[in-house]
Amino acid sequence: MPRAVHPLVHRVLTLLAIAACGAAVAQPQPVDRPPSGGTVVPPRPTTVVVQAGRVLDRPGRAPRGPSTIVIRDGRISEIRAGFVDVPEADRVHDQRTRFVLPGLIDSHVHLDSDAGGQQAQLEDVQLSTAQFAYQALANAHKTLRAGFTTVRNLGDRHGVTLALRDAIRAGKVIGPNIVDAGRSISTTSGHMDSALGYREEFRDVLHAGGNLCDGVESCRRAVRAQVGRGVDVIKIATTGGVNSQVGAGLGQQMFGDEARAIVETAKLYGKKVAVHAHGADGIAVALAAGVDSIEHGTLLEEATIATMAKQGTYYVPTLSTVNGYIERLATNPDAYSPEVRAKVDWRIKATGRSLEQAVPRGVKIAFGTDAGVSKHGRNADEFELMVKHGMTPATAIQAATVNAADLLGLDDVGSLETGKRADLIAVDGDPLVDVKVLKRVPFVMKDGREFGAGAG
Repeated sequence: MPRAVHPLVHRVLTLLAIAACGAAVAQPQPVDRPPSGGTVVPPRPTTVVVQAGRVLDRPGRAPRGPSTIVIRDGRISEIRAGFVDVPEADRVHDQRTRFVLPGLIDSHVHLDSDAGGQQAQLEDVQLSTAQFAYQALANAHKTLRAGFTTVRNLGDRHGVTLALRDAIRAGKVIGPNIVDAGRSISTTSGHMDSALGYREEFRDVLHAGGNLCDGVESCRRAVRAQVGRGVDVIKIATTGGVNSQVGAGLGQQMFGDEARAIVETAKLYGKKVAVHAHGADGIAVALAAGVDSIEHGTLLEEATIATMAKQGTYYVPTLSTVNGYIERLATNPDAYSPEVRAKVDWRIKATGRSLEQAVPRGVKIAFGTDAGVSKHGRNADEFELMVKHGMTPATAIQAATVNAADLLGLDDVGSLETGKRADLIAVDGDPLVDVKVLKRVPFVMKDGREFGAGAG
């Protein structure tokens, strides 16, 4: 029987894989230097100026008219009314015909893959850690080019996204800023049990990673294991999942004392907790434990909605998962096993109902796609679905900027204000009138540097 890889060896291999990716995968090139094929980010210009036709500097408020955004050392220095000459500028970006807004934030992605169904199962046993690292880097590029300058990666069983996060922060490779959860935590045979659907003799290998817990002490250890890996946030599952390779439904699969133990331990280390939950019973367990966000929340009920509104718990609807399901089934009707296909069909029909109930009740909404289930680089498809199910273009944009920044605990992104990171995008048209214009982003800037755009 194959043996599980020692965690230290796994970490070293992952870091080597990320380093190899940086040298081999085509990088989105900043336009202020010739493409070199390398990955070392050169010193950014001291002063950069963006001239914008209109600026939504603080989502939730009225946009400004023609404006000049002055950026120094990658941070916003000031925004001046009108098109102003800045003599000391090293570079001027002419976006005078476009609408400028903060870089978008996707609060729920899985960068290491966008395979689904039985194809994803094959990937898990066929691809190496290095191959997953290449996929994560390529998907990070797609995400950045689509205008999403920050993402929260909620689960990666191979460990590559933590290393990618660090490489991006160090300027070694290009991608969005990543807030990472490491491996998602669930109970044995829960949604995050990576051995489900495989032969029993493979379970020891597939379980390597310490993300499963049963009972209070076990769950405390599972959180500490992820904290020890350097995660930014803890992700757990209190219910079954659509893609779980088990016919156990979408109801509660974690006891209240287990959920409380996880949240208490996470808070001890200063980590927020995001919860995968579909069924109302599992959502209630999570809320009672004091979690920070409910992901998916397909079956919100009046009581849970009231609790979320009272506690200020964020709801991340991930509506565009249905796009991934529909597209895969159109290509291959047998893309999912029978037990998963039944849940997929249910999810397609139920999607959007909870958001329609939550919005008028004042529940805080943060933008998240579950990209990986849907395709990377098409994150903005979520906006159209959010508007279809009860939000306005303005509130949907708030969900992907100021709200998402608040959920992620980031105070230097989400709006265009003095001292904040110069993460911004420009689009043709007015997204406050037609949110679909966000599906094509011709201008992307991260940390004051422009990158090639378009979903790719």
